Amino acid sequence: MSAPARIAVLKFGGTSVATPEQRGHIVARVRDAMADGFAPIVVVSAMGRAPAPYSTDMLLELLDGESATPESDLLLACGENIAAAVVAKFLRDNGIAARAFTGREAGMLTDARYGNARLRSVDPTALSAAISAGYVPVVTGFQGATAEGSTTTLGRGGSDLTAVAIGDALDAERIDIYTDVSGAMTADPRRIERARTIARATLEEMAELANHGAKVMHAVAAEYARERERTYAIKGLSSDRGTLVVESMRHDAPVTGVAVSERLTWVRVIRGDIESPKRRMEVELEMFARVASAEISIDQVAINQSGVSFVVAGDRGTELRALLGDLNLAVRVREGCAKLSIVGAGMRELPGVVLRVVEALSAENVEVIHLTDSNVTISVLVPEPDAARAERAVFDAFDLAQQKVMNGELR
Repeated sequence: MSAPARIAVLKFGGTSVATPEQRGHIVARVRDAMADGFAPIVVVSAMGRAPAPYSTDMLLELLDGESATPESDLLLACGENIAAAVVAKFLRDNGIAARAFTGREAGMLTDARYGNARLRSVDPTALSAAISAGYVPVVTGFQGATAEGSTTTLGRGGSDLTAVAIGDALDAERIDIYTDVSGAMTADPRRIERARTIARATLEEMAELANHGAKVMHAVAAEYARERERTYAIKGLSSDRGTLVVESMRHDAPVTGVAVSERLTWVRVIRGDIESPKRRMEVELEMFARVASAEISIDQVAINQSGVSFVVAGDRGTELRALLGDLNLAVRVREGCAKLSIVGAGMRELPGVVLRVVEALSAENVEVIHLTDSNVTISVLVPEPDAARAERAVFDAFDLAQQKVMNGELR
């Protein structure tokens, strides 16, 4: 009886599959994995970005922007179907036996929340059979199917989730997320040229960075990996180097990276003359229930004796005032905010990190509107026009430009 295959899941984003030259890098990465003794599974996103004709945004325009319907998911899934077919043929043309699989064929079972479906389970039986038959499966990212067979999509960036979920289902030794940058960065390199590649990060840190605005990894995928303690790597397509995301590690510095979430509304709810603790609790529960019923997600929640404050995405002040206006509460809102998140597991054991953050912002005359912290993250709400300056101030305060080069251990 032969030993089980050593699985490597290799995910390639839209720019990686867009041209023959880029697809040549995919061939190289697949060959490298095979030479190292792995059975590769390739996961692909739709080809290119707008205005490329098969990109997700361009397909969405065919329905005049309609989304979150069975029809829009059926249409959007075509982008990944095209990419999988093209990449499978390209591999075959280069001497590698390959076969394309849709999300449904790959066993990606979801609920029926169209446009942002939740993954229920993964049945990798068909993929295992293809590997045993000598094929490299090329799987459509971003999509799955309901139990009734309807096509669903997993939300923008959902190909990362496809890769992590398949890797977890098959107990893959490697899950490599290939991007057009060389791994996760200490800050957004489009705003800070001195941002460096993070050599190593924990699953918890990467989930926090992704959730707070770092675009290099899909937030749901990062959280999925954290929950299942599934390590992975984020790599540059041409360099095959990047960030190794591990379960735990020793930290030499308090901060691993910073991320910015833009265009937020800060909400402060003052209880007024409600003195009864029981009545205050009833009003707060009603407030949160109304916000939840309106499908408004809240963040940075703080509750104290004077009232409640929280943050929501976008400019939602008028809507929230109308929603809560009859609860005998003073509702104050401030639109045009941005959230700067400072992430690092090293801050757990080091006092004074919040002080250093506030000092750095104060030195740049950046207003701190609201500040919350959790296990590995400090989130600071600042005026959106000052977000870039705030990011640079914290970046410099924690010396995040210090270069660390990853060696070949990812290979």
